[in-house]
Amino acid sequence: MLRMDVADFDFVLPPESIAQRPAPRGTARLLTLDRRTGAFTHRSVADIPSLLHPGYVLVLNDTKVIPARIFGTDEKGRRTELLLVSKIPEISTISDFSSKEKTEHWRCLAKPGKRVKAARMFFFEGGWEAEPAAARTEGGLYVLRFEKLGSRTSSLLDDLASLGSAPLPPYIHRPGGVADAQDAIDYQTVFADSPGAIAAPTAGLHFTQELLAAVAARGIEIARVTLHVGLGTFKPVKVDRVEDHRLDLERAEIPADTAERVNRAKREGRRVVAVGTTTVRTLEASARAHGGAVAAGAFETDLFLVPGAAFHVVDALLTNFHLPRSTLLMLVSAFAGRERVLAAYQEAVAQRYRFFSYGDAMFIS
Repeated sequence: MLRMDVADFDFVLPPESIAQRPAPRGTARLLTLDRRTGAFTHRSVADIPSLLHPGYVLVLNDTKVIPARIFGTDEKGRRTELLLVSKIPEISTISDFSSKEKTEHWRCLAKPGKRVKAARMFFFEGGWEAEPAAARTEGGLYVLRFEKLGSRTSSLLDDLASLGSAPLPPYIHRPGGVADAQDAIDYQTVFADSPGAIAAPTAGLHFTQELLAAVAARGIEIARVTLHVGLGTFKPVKVDRVEDHRLDLERAEIPADTAERVNRAKREGRRVVAVGTTTVRTLEASARAHGGAVAAGAFETDLFLVPGAAFHVVDALLTNFHLPRSTLLMLVSAFAGRERVLAAYQEAVAQRYRFFSYGDAMFIS
C-alpha cells in the first residue's frame, strides 16, 4: 500500500449537490471516464447498453436491504433507536439468514447507546423484546438477545417489514428522521434477492428490468454475486493516513455459474464490468485468495482497495459519486487514478450532477 494522506481524497461539494430523492429509475445522468486518457463525456444511464459490447460480462450485487432500523421502548417508556448490523452466529451460507431459532442474537448500533445496560429490556411491536447479552464491542456495537413472546412462527427478519424502516444514510433527510414508503421502493435494486444488507449497493439502483433486458439483448452476459453491505463499506475514515484504516468484515458469496462465466471471459479476453464498488470488492477478494481466478462459495472480506492496488478481474466499473475522504472514493481512485477521478468529480460538481446514494452515476472503462 502506498503511503497517502486521507486528505488527498478530499473535494468540495456544495450541500445542494447531495441528492435527497433519486431520478426516475433508468434516467439518471451518467459521466463516462476513460481511465487511460482521463477523457470524459456526459451521457444518461439509459445509454449503458450502448457502452457495453457483446461478450462482456456485467456483474450485479443482488443483496437485499433489510429494514434494519427499529425503535424499542424501555420500561420507562423511552424510545431507543437500533440499527441491526449482523446476526450471531454468523451464517454459513446466505440462505441461512432467516433461520427461526427460539432466540436471536444481533450486533446493533444504538442511539443513545447509554441506555443499553445490563438487565434493561426493550420492547417492540409484534411481541418482540430484547436485552443486552454482552458488553459493548471495540467497534462500538452492542449485542442484544431478541425473543418473541407467545408462539414463534417467524424470525425477526420476517417481521422487520412491519417493525423496521430502510436504514438511509444520514445525509438523506426525512421528516422525523425515518425513511418513508417511497424509500422502501427506491432504496432497493430491482434484482435484490438475498436479504442481509444494511445499505444499498447504490450503483444497482439505476437499473430497470427493461434496461437489464436491453443489456442482455446485446449479447452481454449478466451474472450475480452477493455482498451484504455493512458498516465496513461506509465506515468513516478517522485516521490521517490511509494505511492506518481497516475495513470491517462483510459477508459475500459467489455462485458457481458466476465464477464460471467470469473466469471464462477472462481466459477469452472479454471484459468484466462491475456494477458498484461492492461487486468489485467481492470479485477482487476472491481472485486474491485463489491465484487470480474467481472461486464459487461464501466467504468474508475486509479488502481495502487504494491507489497502487492491482485489479485481477474487473475491467470497467459503474458507480455512483462518493463522499469525500471515503473508502469508496479511494477504491474508485485505485481503479482509475486519483487525479483523473478528482478531475471528473470537479467536472460533475460544475455540471451539477447529483451525488451519493440517490445521485447520478459514473461509468469508468
